[in-house]
Amino acid sequence: MTKVESIERQLRELSPEELVEFRRWFAEFDADALDRQFEADVHPGKLDALAERALRSHAAGESTKL
Repeated sequence: MTKVESIERQLRELSPEELVEFRRWFAEFDADALDRQFEADVHPGKLDALAERALRSHAAGESTKL
C-alpha cells in the first residue's frame, strides 16, 4: 500500500468532526504550499512576461472589473 492509499484509508475512517478539522488544516497547508511556490516563481522573474502582458491589456482597455 502506498502512502497516499494509506492516507485515503485513514481519511475515510475520520469522524465528521475530525474531517472538518482535517479540511481546515489541509486548506491552510495547501495555501502555504501555493504561497511558497508563487514566491519561488516570482523571485527569479518567471512571471514578469505575464505581468507585462496583463498590464498592456489593461492599458488597452481589454480588462473588466471583477
